[in-house]
Amino acid sequence: MIGLIGLGVLSSCSSKKSENFKYSVDEFADIEVLRYKVPGWEALTLQQKEYVYDLSEAAKWGRDIFWDQNCAYNLKIRKILETILENYDGDEKCEDYQKFLVYAKRVFFSSGIHHHYGEQKFIPACGSDYFSSLMTAVGCSDSLERELIPVIFDPDVLPFKRYQGTDKDIVKASAVNFYEGVTQKEAERFYADMEDRNDPRPVSYGLNSKLVKRKGKIYEEIYSEDGLYGPAISKIIEYLQKASSVAENDIQRDIIAKLIDYYRTGDLRKWDEYNIAWVRDTASVVDFVNGFVEDYEDPLNRKASWEAIVDFKDLAASERTEIISSNAQWFENNSPVDPRFRKAHVKGVSAKVINVVVLAGDEYPPTAIGINLPNADWIRKDYGSKSVTIANITEAYDLASEEHPKSVLKEFSWDEKEEDICRKYGTITDNLHTDLHECLGHGSGQLLPGVSPNALREYGSTLEEARADLFALYYLADPKLVEIGLLENGDEYKAEYMNYIRNGIMTQLSRIKLGDKITEAHMQNRALIANWCFEHGKENNVIERKMRGGKTYFVINDFKALRGLFGDLLAEIQRIKSEGDYEAGKALVLKYGVDIDYNLHKEVLERYDALGLKPYKGFVNPDIVPVRNAEGDIMDYRLEYCDDFVKQSLEYGREYSAL
Repeated sequence: MIGLIGLGVLSSCSSKKSENFKYSVDEFADIEVLRYKVPGWEALTLQQKEYVYDLSEAAKWGRDIFWDQNCAYNLKIRKILETILENYDGDEKCEDYQKFLVYAKRVFFSSGIHHHYGEQKFIPACGSDYFSSLMTAVGCSDSLERELIPVIFDPDVLPFKRYQGTDKDIVKASAVNFYEGVTQKEAERFYADMEDRNDPRPVSYGLNSKLVKRKGKIYEEIYSEDGLYGPAISKIIEYLQKASSVAENDIQRDIIAKLIDYYRTGDLRKWDEYNIAWVRDTASVVDFVNGFVEDYEDPLNRKASWEAIVDFKDLAASERTEIISSNAQWFENNSPVDPRFRKAHVKGVSAKVINVVVLAGDEYPPTAIGINLPNADWIRKDYGSKSVTIANITEAYDLASEEHPKSVLKEFSWDEKEEDICRKYGTITDNLHTDLHECLGHGSGQLLPGVSPNALREYGSTLEEARADLFALYYLADPKLVEIGLLENGDEYKAEYMNYIRNGIMTQLSRIKLGDKITEAHMQNRALIANWCFEHGKENNVIERKMRGGKTYFVINDFKALRGLFGDLLAEIQRIKSEGDYEAGKALVLKYGVDIDYNLHKEVLERYDALGLKPYKGFVNPDIVPVRNAEGDIMDYRLEYCDDFVKQSLEYGREYSAL
């Protein structure tokens, strides 16, 4: 489970210096593009570097898959944008062209025409007539123009990538390209008929397919080498085979072989075999994720978006996560949830800190800061899970924030004491929150016999993220963390509590258009937790809403009581998941995680706008460049740090497009 999305501007200051390496490379609309460094690259062997290179090429070749999954028109529109940017020879300094350029960057960043986080379609500011003139200038056909201009400019055409309202059929109202011609009820019935609730190893039906209805018949188009996305998957396989020849060990070669077998057949049983082999590999330095993994983009939370990362272990930093994973059974045994929902035997929880080298698909340009996989509950129960915290991404967020003169923390903190605590302890407690969320939170608990992993349907992702966040929040204040040496005293956790409540109720609203609802699963999760605790703590004034100078602040008065509220909500959400209580889960999300107080929202946007900061951040990748001798033999691989987002986007479009 890709559990935590990096917040960037919400992180506290880091004590490290950037050493003249500028992290911010571009800003436009509500977005800032960063780059990240890759510490430890030079310490890798030549074989390891070649292995990383081949895995990275395999990762980049899946780019088109993710774009197409987001919306059926995305690849056509992207090709138009690329053609204009590379071939237009008119006035590029005029206001309309600059507005077009901002639109193109937004599409590149979001891997499509819908906002990567808010999920609503964004429209060019340059106007349809000017856009049409650009298409004509670079030789686009009239038929293509007639097809795409309404898709790009009409606000009523495909307005939402993933629709989450209760007033419409969420499948038909969503632009994602996972379904064609089917209704929500038809899709739910199709998969309900396939599932065997008594299977101890249930197949994740629908994970790697598109469900279509043609001539009255409903069937799946499977993503595989000979099926849907075949050309791109063939290139992924080609580079996985090259990677296998230089893998670190036979374990990695077996993992790659299983992944290739899955890609060739599309057989989800083979996907499970790959995941079991992958989760057992805890010794290798280089690692990767490559496949149809997360179901956040599907309105029914069943079908997975394609993603990939390539990384290697940060040996020193991993000591922290190894301590956590070695105590996994203690945390499970002492969880505030009903003992029926706890795991009697926690198996195979492995954790490490990594540095990524390449982000791809659903992880590029915006990416997570932590990962816990596999997602299948039965694999977690029988074989464990693998958890990582991405150190160089977190560091890039922190150091990029130092490049800005104004601070979100200062603006939204009640007083200097709150600000000082968050600056002093914010980095370590934020990292620990990620560790606990990924290492233990997602892997904790168990379903009761016969409960489907998909029982919570469209609310499953939000509730799963809330469950993992609450697990981490509850244990951050536990004396056990001091006992095992992860914290020095019993007060550091307060920084994360302050940051979390402030973000969940207020600062994350800077990412949402005034008047809109919260639609993204991670944001819903944070709002759900913060708003629930605020309401349920009112009687004892656990969290107080204060006003000063016309500005709103949320101040924690009783940290111990707040921890108790985190525990109570964790117990309820674990019950909901373990019992498959769809109606209770739906009620929680809709009451606390969706709606926004209009006046508070307006205030947050105004205060945030005055800071001159961008609420969303993402990354460009470094380029891995082979270094050859006079005879043409590869002697090394060096990293070149990209500083041009558009340039990298265009290069990826030219070099890694197979569909």
